[in-house]
Amino acid sequence: MAELVEPTTHLYSAWRAARDDWGAGTHEDGFGLLAADAVETPDGFETWVRRLQGEQDSTYRWIVEGEDLLGAIALRHRLEDGALDVGQVGYGIRPSARRRGLATWALGQILATARAIGLHRVLIVCADDNAASARVIERHGGVLEGVHNTALGPARRYWVALGPPTVLLQSR
Repeated sequence: MAELVEPTTHLYSAWRAARDDWGAGTHEDGFGLLAADAVETPDGFETWVRRLQGEQDSTYRWIVEGEDLLGAIALRHRLEDGALDVGQVGYGIRPSARRRGLATWALGQILATARAIGLHRVLIVCADDNAASARVIERHGGVLEGVHNTALGPARRYWVALGPPTVLLQSR
């Protein structure tokens, strides 16, 4: 069974296997990986993981099953200028783990996190030609604002309204 975990250096080998699955030089959405991150060595990987763990305005989670890293999802807590093109949520599932519902499940989990920190709506953006991602967003109530040209090409912009946090009542 898959779970979301905070990025950890413990998963270095699993992360390398996932990266190999994507292919060298391919961008993996949701990982918060910057061009300056030197992740090819254990020390560089640790520096990157520590940066992700220290982020105050974002939540990063890795999708794992046992010792396998299947993907990642990230939530930007604020909608700032840069997020208008890329959205507040980014996620990616490694090619060998796709078509299992992991992105839909992980998005539901991170939307609960967004709700818990007080967000009322979230902007999610996907490439215009990424029908699978569009379906994932729409399953969570994403309403298409439109297709906009971005530095990365045409992108669909969806808004997901978030209700108040669910309060679980315990019986006495």
